[in-house]
Amino acid sequence: MSGSTFMRAGLLLAVLCLPGATYAAPSPFNAMAGSWSGGGVLSTSDGNQEQLRCRASYDVTGTGTELRLNLRCASQSYNFDLASEVEYRGGAISGSWTEASRNAAGTLSGRANGDHIEAAARGDNFSANLSLTTRGGRQSVSIRPQGTNVTSVSLSLDRH
Repeated sequence: MSGSTFMRAGLLLAVLCLPGATYAAPSPFNAMAGSWSGGGVLSTSDGNQEQLRCRASYDVTGTGTELRLNLRCASQSYNFDLASEVEYRGGAISGSWTEASRNAAGTLSGRANGDHIEAAARGDNFSANLSLTTRGGRQSVSIRPQGTNVTSVSLSLDRH
């Protein structure tokens, strides 16, 4: 290691060790920004499955800490129109959601780690666990509702 490289590494280490100094992990929202589309499968409690077509739009603030989502999906028998506003703070996500076709709303909370988000959506008449992974131009989404005839939704989306 050259002397100047060693000096820069030492300065960086010293700054990171200062009281109050923290390393802020990059927001997972930055990788999600833009328009996405694709499809997936909706499974029901009676064993049926339907193909879904979906479009998603993620608007991310310049700092990457706030996200506005619009997700519309349709199959032969089901439609959903989900909107959400979410904040990212130190690995935690929190926010609110609405689903227009069923007039439902609630809160969203969870954790983000790298390219992966695990969250829970809760409302008066609906709850679901969500898992989302974004890698490059591909995104996979899994929704596992509780207390409805829909048992799971699995989506694969590509960035436009």
